[in-house]
Amino acid sequence: MKTIYLDNNATTQVAPEVLEAMLPYFRDFYGNPSSMHTFGGQVHQKIEEARARVADLIGADPEEIVFTGCGTEGDNTALMSAVESNPSRKHLITTKVEHAAILNFCKHLAGSGYRTTYLPVDSLGRLDTDDLRKALDDRTAVVSVMYANNETGVLFPINEIGNVVKGRGVLFHSDAVQALGKLPINVKDLPVDMLSFSGHKLHAPKGVGALYVRKGTRFYPYMIGGHQERGRRSGTENVASIIGFGKACELAKDDVSRRMAHVARLRDKLEKALLECCPDTVVNGEREHRLPNTTSISFEYVEGEAILLRLNEYGICASSGSACTSGSLQPSHVLRSMGIPYTAIHGSVRFSLSSYTTESEIDKVIEVMPAIIKDLRSLSPFGREKFEQFLCAVGTGRAD
Repeated sequence: MKTIYLDNNATTQVAPEVLEAMLPYFRDFYGNPSSMHTFGGQVHQKIEEARARVADLIGADPEEIVFTGCGTEGDNTALMSAVESNPSRKHLITTKVEHAAILNFCKHLAGSGYRTTYLPVDSLGRLDTDDLRKALDDRTAVVSVMYANNETGVLFPINEIGNVVKGRGVLFHSDAVQALGKLPINVKDLPVDMLSFSGHKLHAPKGVGALYVRKGTRFYPYMIGGHQERGRRSGTENVASIIGFGKACELAKDDVSRRMAHVARLRDKLEKALLECCPDTVVNGEREHRLPNTTSISFEYVEGEAILLRLNEYGICASSGSACTSGSLQPSHVLRSMGIPYTAIHGSVRFSLSSYTTESEIDKVIEVMPAIIKDLRSLSPFGREKFEQFLCAVGTGRAD
């Protein structure tokens, strides 16, 4: 059975060109890039070429790119560097819909006396910058707002946010993990100090990422040890993955607008068909300003995990906005922050496409989904009214 992979916001397949670029650095050129000899030195040169490719994709200077192990490390490093740079400032600002790498690190800092303001979003997942203006004060060390939401694809107004933040002399970081390779990014036009990226979201391997640090930004390393990355991130470099990341960025720069327009057309086709064929179905989030590859759809009166299991029988991979599979009946913090009704939030499914997604794959999902939803609703022991009452009771802790 052919796999139809529509979970690209979770991870992507490694591009064939990326794998080909990486292989020699497992097999032939395995020297340590910090070594004095030529065998290691030539590897160091390849790392610098990869750094230039990453920088080129976002309009940065190569010296502004620090290689990391993942997006989470980039997020943690950015926040820690910001608070270490401003020890007298004990206030952070972020949003309620950030990735756990930001939310949980803010909770971690609370144990050291830091206070965090979590900005709300509206029913479409949008941020009101007036809330940001009100939250800023003289104690704010950093504002961290994601570039694009990983569940809904909703884009945040990074330019507007950055101008507000920089007007108060506060550091601004954005988790851009989901945006890289899907949207044109030029840091010369963005009022940001730091951006986090992850290789496995744009057809590079897992275990490599990057942090953009604007020239002149005070920076404190999170990984302490040797001199690697100009002393900004210690540890022997993950050479093959860094080279693969550089190659993926080179590929991503090739006509990103045309490629993503094709992806958006397939996304819209899928979305339109499911809304028409499956009653009581809604799209979660802003539909205009969002990633071209992402749609979050709620199928009311049915569990998202049940949908995923049925899709899996056809080899279709997607993800749910609910955390039920981890043993909790609490749904996605993103959808809860948007105020999505319980009848819909538990039946949310995220489809995230890539440049490798084909029209025939989308047609297959459209073909099987209506019967899946109809069958699951018929098997439910709850009618619509009882389903709503039950989920509301669970959500408020009143279920017997």
